[in-house]
Amino acid sequence: MLVNPLVTIHFLLNQYLFKVNADVVLTKLIRIFISSFTSALAGNFGGCRCLVASSGIRMQLPFQLKNAIELEATIIGLSNLTKAAAELSDKYRSRQSSDEKLITNEAHRIAYTATRMPATYAAIRAVLREIKKQLPELTIQSLIDLGAGPGTTAWAAVEVFEELQSILLIERDQELIKLGQRLAKKSINQNLFNAQWIVSDLNTMNFPSGDAIIASYFLGEISITSARQITKSAWEKTNSLLMIIEPGSVRGFELIRTLRNDLIQLGGHIIAPCPHPNGCPMPEGDWCHFAERVERSSLHRKLKVGTLNYEDEKYSYVAVSRFPVKSLSARIIRRPQISSGLVKLSLCAADGINKTTVTKKHRSNFKIARKSSWGDSIELSISGENS
Repeated sequence: MLVNPLVTIHFLLNQYLFKVNADVVLTKLIRIFISSFTSALAGNFGGCRCLVASSGIRMQLPFQLKNAIELEATIIGLSNLTKAAAELSDKYRSRQSSDEKLITNEAHRIAYTATRMPATYAAIRAVLREIKKQLPELTIQSLIDLGAGPGTTAWAAVEVFEELQSILLIERDQELIKLGQRLAKKSINQNLFNAQWIVSDLNTMNFPSGDAIIASYFLGEISITSARQITKSAWEKTNSLLMIIEPGSVRGFELIRTLRNDLIQLGGHIIAPCPHPNGCPMPEGDWCHFAERVERSSLHRKLKVGTLNYEDEKYSYVAVSRFPVKSLSARIIRRPQISSGLVKLSLCAADGINKTTVTKKHRSNFKIARKSSWGDSIELSISGENS
């Protein structure tokens, strides 16, 4: 497999740190230099990048994470990874029980990380950014990630919550933890680099408290009874925020709806996506979900045997606060239909799901609607038109 030369440069410079006896400050400065040097060569000065293309805004993984995954893939080899990716896909489709273990070897772990981490990262990051947008004063200094996998949530969290100081990742697969640790060691973020990992079964573990507790793409992989119990335990341990994300499918949404109801009964205050604490108005057979467009790298396309250079990750979620939060007016729950002179919106509000048409006649509303996207909160003036 061909590897981007910048991957090799970044890897070799990182390895130097393990051979020199540098203090913490010097190590941090060296890591900043490494990131700046390799990012400059790649034309990337940020963490996660977003490309604007004809097919929409596409999220990219942080430079260090993308390169770390490619290094891991190089060790396994493309043919082995392609085979492993196909095996995982077949296992997911034929899975009969939540107790059935799908990822059973190192090739499976790398294939899963290469094909799924970009999409799950995009969804998690989008939700965290929405929470930060709604609660800009929220300070998250400690994070606990339940069912952490290769550490996707932590990578997204350090980008959104700059004040984050401690990260605890809990995962039952020891080998997946080892992979996550290797990826984290390529980060220049000291808190991610030094994150604490624990091997444990969350069904029996009494985990510590934290400002934010997040369970992403995990609770749907276990029984509904266990998912509800772990959610209850997590709620009891969170100081400020509990966030749950699942695939944007009928099944994923039904789990989110169930856990949302449980958390409201426990005294939780809904941050997002719901603009109200009332019963969910989504009709039977339909589901509330959102989507993020993700760039597929060359490796990603090869493992998925796909031709498109992007994919859309659909997800459902709920974020709950321990403290009262300001209710939103409405949230856009379908992609806006924009045509000449009007915008059609599907909105979830306190009085249910509404179909709203905004025309140029109402300039302020029209301007807001034209700039809004699927998943955004929105507030229209009273003069807006409903249909």
